[in-house]
Amino acid sequence: MIELKKVSKAFGEKTVINALDLVIPDGQTMAIVGPSGGGKTTLLRILAGLEKADSGEFYLDGVAFDPFELKTKEQVVGVVFQDFQLFPHLSIFDNITLAPKMVLKQSKETYTKKAQELADSLGISDLLNNYPYQLSGGQKQRVAIARALAMNPRVLAYDEPTSALDPELRQQVENLIVSLKAEGVTQIIVTHDLVFAENVGDQLVKVIPNK
Repeated sequence: MIELKKVSKAFGEKTVINALDLVIPDGQTMAIVGPSGGGKTTLLRILAGLEKADSGEFYLDGVAFDPFELKTKEQVVGVVFQDFQLFPHLSIFDNITLAPKMVLKQSKETYTKKAQELADSLGISDLLNNYPYQLSGGQKQRVAIARALAMNPRVLAYDEPTSALDPELRQQVENLIVSLKAEGVTQIIVTHDLVFAENVGDQLVKVIPNK
């Protein structure tokens, strides 16, 4: 379980997160919904250690931690970004295995096995030798999810996973999130899509931009 207490973040004069309290239970899906400017993406970046909170406390299973100070090998939150951020010059297999190989120092046997398992479960096993430019948006998203899960994070977080998707792909993403939940994956979804949030979320957190 991850717990946030009184977490705040401002950029200059603009406070985007103000004394936020949040509890993310293991195995649940939390949907954070609201318009742009409400601090949703900033919260994800803080949890992933990409942005430092100005104040507040973080607890993992009751033990205090600072996401910004964690070594990558202790990754708590893995993020699937809106634009996926795949490496264009690497194959899909290398995109998934680069961090486990370089950061976790896994053996070739270990990271290859994990990549195959993730690819099978996400339906991308026939794409491992391809490159990102050869993939559709939906396929790139699955690769980004596999890459995040390859680092064994405690929580998988998505930034606007349904933006710019047609209804069929949107339904596929919904099904995927539900199936990962069934496997016990703890998930956080940041979205402006209230219907999608209600469909996938066990908890719904609505944020509004600070004036």
